[in-house]
Amino acid sequence: MSVRVEISRQLGDFRLDIRFSSESRRIGILGASGCGKSMTLKSIAGIELPDDGHIEIDGRVLFDRKSKVNLRPQKRNVGYLFQNYALFPTMTVGQNIAAGLKGKRAEKEKRVREMIRKFSLQGLEKHLPGQLSGGQQQRLALARIMAYEPDMILLDEPFSALDMYLKDRLQREMSEMLQDYPGIVILVSHNRDEVYRFCEDLAVIDRGRIAVFGKTKEIFANPVSREAARLTGCKNFSRLQRIDSHRGAALDWGVDLHVEGEIPEYAKWIGYRAHDFVPLWGKKAGENRLRAEIVEQAELPFERNYYIRGRKDNEAICWFVQRENMALLETRGMPDYLGLEEEKMLFLK
Repeated sequence: MSVRVEISRQLGDFRLDIRFSSESRRIGILGASGCGKSMTLKSIAGIELPDDGHIEIDGRVLFDRKSKVNLRPQKRNVGYLFQNYALFPTMTVGQNIAAGLKGKRAEKEKRVREMIRKFSLQGLEKHLPGQLSGGQQQRLALARIMAYEPDMILLDEPFSALDMYLKDRLQREMSEMLQDYPGIVILVSHNRDEVYRFCEDLAVIDRGRIAVFGKTKEIFANPVSREAARLTGCKNFSRLQRIDSHRGAALDWGVDLHVEGEIPEYAKWIGYRAHDFVPLWGKKAGENRLRAEIVEQAELPFERNYYIRGRKDNEAICWFVQRENMALLETRGMPDYLGLEEEKMLFLK
């Protein structure tokens, strides 16, 4: 299956301008609050009306401004899972699942039984949503959507209100439930772990526009844009002065850089992830290394966070040491420098 989304909308000073196409079955949209993620989903579902653009799923046009095509939400065959699941509170589990079904009564009852079994809701058929646990409510919401076999399912931050333990369990459950679903799933989130775990393709949205789009793992490895790097978990950024294709300077860190590969001409920033620094003892100042002048540290259950003095006022450099590496520091003491490995450097627009 394939999806193509080209939409624009002006809301006061905010402009949404989104364009992507994909043949993947699992697509993520990652961005900060207020960047336009949910508006994009609602436009695909037909809840919001773009000012201009084109939306199609597997060649079927849902919206096209020029040809005046705008299918109603009920005609788009798109399932939308809201953050709060939007279940009917006065309907039982069975009635909720049957709510969107068409056809004869016997056919609908058969389909409800199938969904009850598939989503492990046996024995809860007569329960109201308020009598269900969070996981049961999520399974019911998915069962209601899957009952009418949509071409696409839209997940709008379905785990945002959950604690870490429940979030992890429900993420695993949802992945299993959707494993044999042949349609397209688009997951909107501001949580990088969710999209990395679930999505093949990823769109990173920054202030209403796509900063980068591509394969999820490739974007995490090479985000290209500073915003994409930040949203995928990078903590450290410095202005980059590119001297030539192999040499540069991280101005805010006071670090001279030398690489065997090439520093892209577009690069204005360098990013480096907090877990990727290499401790160096007994070394003198040189290229690709940062003096390890600790200004603060924080002890966490599974890692130790160090904050290194940089040249830029009030902006420390983060070095995070995981538990399995702490023993080395306790044995050898604090390093003199932190090394930057070339393959871990992120050269960014």
